[in-house]
Amino acid sequence: MTEEHRFPCDQCGADLRFDPVAGNLKCDHCGNEQPLEDHYTGPAIRELDFRAALDEKLPEAEIEETRVLQCPNCGAQVEFDDTVHAKECPFCATPVVTGTGTHRHIKPRGLLPFALEERAARTAMTDWLGRLWFAPNGLQEYARKGRKMQGIYVPYWTFDADTKSSYRGERGTVYYVTRTVTRNGKTQQVREARVRWSPKSGRVARFFDDVLVLASKSLPKKYTDGLEPWDLTALVPYSPEYLAGFRAEGYQVELDEGFHEARVRMDRQIERDVRFDIGGDRQRIHGIDTDIRDITFKHVLLPVWLAAYKYRGKTYRFVVNGRTGRVQGERPWSAVKIAIAVVLGLIVAGVLGYFVAQNQ
Repeated sequence: MTEEHRFPCDQCGADLRFDPVAGNLKCDHCGNEQPLEDHYTGPAIRELDFRAALDEKLPEAEIEETRVLQCPNCGAQVEFDDTVHAKECPFCATPVVTGTGTHRHIKPRGLLPFALEERAARTAMTDWLGRLWFAPNGLQEYARKGRKMQGIYVPYWTFDADTKSSYRGERGTVYYVTRTVTRNGKTQQVREARVRWSPKSGRVARFFDDVLVLASKSLPKKYTDGLEPWDLTALVPYSPEYLAGFRAEGYQVELDEGFHEARVRMDRQIERDVRFDIGGDRQRIHGIDTDIRDITFKHVLLPVWLAAYKYRGKTYRFVVNGRTGRVQGERPWSAVKIAIAVVLGLIVAGVLGYFVAQNQ
């Protein structure tokens, strides 16, 4: 789902929105500002038990149900009012016709508030486009003057786990031997590297804290991964006041699927720990047996400015980290610029060839 939150101004009745720069609620109509503390009612951030969630034994207070539909193009879960019959998907600019359906899901426990306003995010995006040599000039201008970017809180899972791993392997020590060889009738000595292997076994332990996994399928993962790192130490307890003027997408990656990805990341780190523990110059790992306990998780929301533009029949999507201004997106190519570059390259090559020929 894509959820919108509104809070009325106590002076004029217009909608307040969260101001990323001031960090409070602000009315664009009359300029009234209200401290966030006057509205905040969110619970403290706490981890939830992973096994209990899989067994559907979480407290009902941790669950909510909303009416949603799914974008037929990118799969985003989008929520609209009953009076709206068609609207454009904020993730891919595809027209969406509303339907009915419900989504029962785990409530978010924390979020990173937006720190960049829309104008700063748009500047970051157009600057990024300007650094792409073969991007169409028209797209950059269109993005600069086009409709506003949308601020969307994107869903993620974080996982904590305590692991203890036993392993079997071999440690390799590099040593050198000198051999006498004859090449082309000449005798010479050469040094050859060899490896002496010895068995090695042991145990490693690691506590994983906040392994972050994207819980959305609306945007290509390579874009959202490119927005990292996220400062998760700055997470605040979830409160809808932070979403005033923004949207929050519902998760599409279920909890067990998210943990599977987290486990892959954990296993990669455990393998690095094992190699370090084996030591030596080379390592061979024959087996790792990991005991994983005390698995907990959080559903959190991270801030992304999103732009989806249809330009000359093609949709271009760009995302900006709402905290750092880091930009990712589909790299546009200008056939005209590429053709000009090829022609110029051929001209330069021809001129250089001419001068080389004259000097021979």
